[in-house]
Amino acid sequence: MKNYLALVGTSLLVACSTVPSQQTATQPVELRFMAEVNGQAFECGQSYKNIGTTRSTMTPTDFRMFVSQVQLLTSEGKAVPVQLIQDKAWQLDAIALLDFENAQGPCGNGTSAMNTVVRGTVPAGQYTSVKFKVGVPFERNHGDPTVAPAPLSSTAMFWTWQAGYKFIKFDAATSGRPVHAVQSAAHGGANASGFSVHLGSTLCAAPARTQAPSACQNPNLIDVTLTDFDIKKNQVVVDIGKVLAGANVDINAPNTSPGCMSFPKDSDCPPIMNALGLAYDGKAPSGTQQFIIKR
Repeated sequence: MKNYLALVGTSLLVACSTVPSQQTATQPVELRFMAEVNGQAFECGQSYKNIGTTRSTMTPTDFRMFVSQVQLLTSEGKAVPVQLIQDKAWQLDAIALLDFENAQGPCGNGTSAMNTVVRGTVPAGQYTSVKFKVGVPFERNHGDPTVAPAPLSSTAMFWTWQAGYKFIKFDAATSGRPVHAVQSAAHGGANASGFSVHLGSTLCAAPARTQAPSACQNPNLIDVTLTDFDIKKNQVVVDIGKVLAGANVDINAPNTSPGCMSFPKDSDCPPIMNALGLAYDGKAPSGTQQFIIKR
C-alpha cells in the first residue's frame, strides 16, 4: 500500500511539473516624453523667439495631448501592445493623457499636476521600435466627460459629444495676438485670445453636437513610429515649434477660430496639419509628421 501511494504521489508530481506555466514573464515599460519649442524645453512662463513665418515671440499658456495604442516592436517587426497601468489618473484602457503645463504663470487655467511618462508592461523580450497614436480611439472619443473616468474626465480636453476630445491642446500668446480680449466672429463675438493648435476629429456624422456620431470623415489620429528606439535610453520629443514653422501665428484668418482647431476651410490650418502629417480639406500631407522625434 505504501509503495502504491508513493507511486501515485510521484506520478502527480511529474504530471504537475510538465504542465506549462499559464503566466508569462513581463517587464515594465516607461515611455518618457519631453515637450519642446524649436529644441528648447517647454516651460510655463518661458517666452520663445522666432516662431512661425513672422519670427514671432510666443508665450505658451497650455500644452496637453492624448496618446493611445502604444506598442513595442521586435526586431522581426512583430508589434506587441503595451498593457498600460490603470492608475485612475492619467491612463485608462489603452489611452494616456500627457500634461506638460503646471498651472504656473500664464498657464493658470491648467492643472498643477503634470504627467510626462506612459507606464505599462510587455512580455519580457527585446524590442527595437515603438509605435503609438496621438489621439483617442473612436470608440472612446464620443461620450460624456462628466461621467467618464480619468483621464477622459478632463473637460478642458473636450469639445462636444459629436466632435469628441482634443487630441492636442496647445495655446499661446504671440507678438501679434497677445493674451487679452479679442473679438472673434467664429465664437459669436465671445472673447478669444492668442493662437491655438487644437487637434481633434472633424466632420463627425451626428444629428446634434450633443450626440455621439456614427463616424468621422476626418479622424485626425496621428500614427507615429520611432525606429531604433531603446526604451531604457531614448525619449519621445514633441516639438510644437516644428508644427508652427510654416504658420503665421500673429494673424488669425477672419471669421475662424483662433489659430488652427482642425476645422475645415480655415486658412491657418494647412501648414499646421501638414506638419502633423495629416490630410486637410482633401489634400494629402507633403511628407511625414514633423511633430514627434526620438532622442
